[in-house]
Amino acid sequence: MKQINKPLFPLAGLALLVASWGFGSSQGAFAQASAASGSAAEKPYIVEWVYRVKWGHKDEFFDIFKKYQLPVLDKEKQLGYVTDYSIYSPSLHTSQDSRWDYRVIIVYKNQGSTGHAEEISKQLFPDQAALKREEQRRWELTEVHWDLPIHVVDPNGTD
Repeated sequence: MKQINKPLFPLAGLALLVASWGFGSSQGAFAQASAASGSAAEKPYIVEWVYRVKWGHKDEFFDIFKKYQLPVLDKEKQLGYVTDYSIYSPSLHTSQDSRWDYRVIIVYKNQGSTGHAEEISKQLFPDQAALKREEQRRWELTEVHWDLPIHVVDPNGTD
């Protein structure tokens, strides 16, 4: 049976991922996200997409992802809806129950900036039949997936 929307690793792993990301190349995005003040409509909104792909199909999955999802994210960034995104893939292996192949962490300008992917996709890809067919293939290759809004925890704050 296919598992959907079930985290594959302990929360401690997520905490380490978020903490380590703040010290990497995307430090500016997390600093911006954690330093934001004001209403929720003004705060950056961070979402994590996680994918486990059928064994042996990681490259095929990512080729389709790069063809359709990355141009949409790049256009959202160009338009100011997305301030930053990073894609992660593990360097080593884990047990099958906690295995993941790709994580995409997206920092949106705010929560209201999250609803533009479909309209942008229609603009970028006029051949919607091909898009639908190839995206269907990408989902056929996906064993587990979840989208999870996340937030930066200030260890000295009251988060």
